[in-house]
Amino acid sequence: MFTLRPARETDRAALYRICLETGASGQDATHLYTDPLILGHVYAGPYLTHAPGFAFVLEDQGSGEVTGYVLGVPDTAAFEATLDREWWPPLRELYPDPAGVPRADRTPDERIAHLIHWPPRAPQAVLTGYPAHLHIDLLPAAQGGGRGRALMTTLLDALRGAGARGVHLGVGESNTRAQGFYQHLGFRELSRAPGAVTYGLTLTAPS
Repeated sequence: MFTLRPARETDRAALYRICLETGASGQDATHLYTDPLILGHVYAGPYLTHAPGFAFVLEDQGSGEVTGYVLGVPDTAAFEATLDREWWPPLRELYPDPAGVPRADRTPDERIAHLIHWPPRAPQAVLTGYPAHLHIDLLPAAQGGGRGRALMTTLLDALRGAGARGVHLGVGESNTRAQGFYQHLGFRELSRAPGAVTYGLTLTAPS
């Protein structure tokens, strides 16, 4: 049995762990990274700190462990601006910019460090119709049984309640299982780039 609840600050270590253990297109990425926290610094930590009202977790009632999460924000552009001011600067002190290392020669840690120094921006063409965005990750023990759908429904309702008219997300091009999951929920493909696919879902009717 699992409980779906709002995330708490005490869940931070669990969110970072899940982020790492699902960080290779849904598979365990623990063996890829020297620093076990670096992925979480980019894809989990900033949401718990700066958008806690849009962070939800699955807790295993038997073990008490958090085994999945969904994280999002209703206004991606505002969130990116907040991270520029408050989240990235201290991390840049911890992780050197690997700009001097050729892209093809960078380690997985260096590739993520590059994102810390040069965080990508969501394209305005996407934000116009889909200003919110989200991340969802579940460990294998929590997958199935409608739990991913329940997490998504909870967050999508919260984003709708905040007035977001649409939400987008990115998924690895090779992660066909996740792509099928999003399509089943009504997401449609917006764009495709080498290694990644962007999906969007309309949340409110146009005014």
